[in-house]
Amino acid sequence: MSGKRVVRMAELEIDPAQLDAYRALLADEIEASVASERGVLTLYAVSIKDHPEKICIFEVYASQEDYEAHLRMPHFLKYKTASARMVRSLSLIDVDPIILRGKTGDHLATQVGSKDTRT
Repeated sequence: MSGKRVVRMAELEIDPAQLDAYRALLADEIEASVASERGVLTLYAVSIKDHPEKICIFEVYASQEDYEAHLRMPHFLKYKTASARMVRSLSLIDVDPIILRGKTGDHLATQVGSKDTRT
C-alpha cells in the first residue's frame, strides 16, 4: 500500500429543488464513510454563502488504495446512485496540500441545517 495521501476537492452544483434531499444524502454518506473506513481521513462539505446549491467537498484519504476502496463501498455507491439526478455539475480536482493542520476531535462536527452535533 502506498503511503502517499490523496487530497481532492469536489465542486458540485445541485438542483435547487432537490437541495434538502441532497444535503441529507451527503450527510449520511459522509457519516458512514468516516465511521467505517479507516482510510477516509477527512471529509468536509460546505456550501457557498448565498449560493447554497454550490457545494465543495474537501477529501483526504490515507492512500490511493484507500480512495479507490472508498469508491467501491456500498454507502458511497448508494450515494452516487441516489444523487445522480440531483447533481447538475461535478468537478473533481486533485490538489497538492501546502499545509494541513487542525485540532483533534469533532470540533467542526455539524449536520444538515447547521445543528451542532458535538457532545
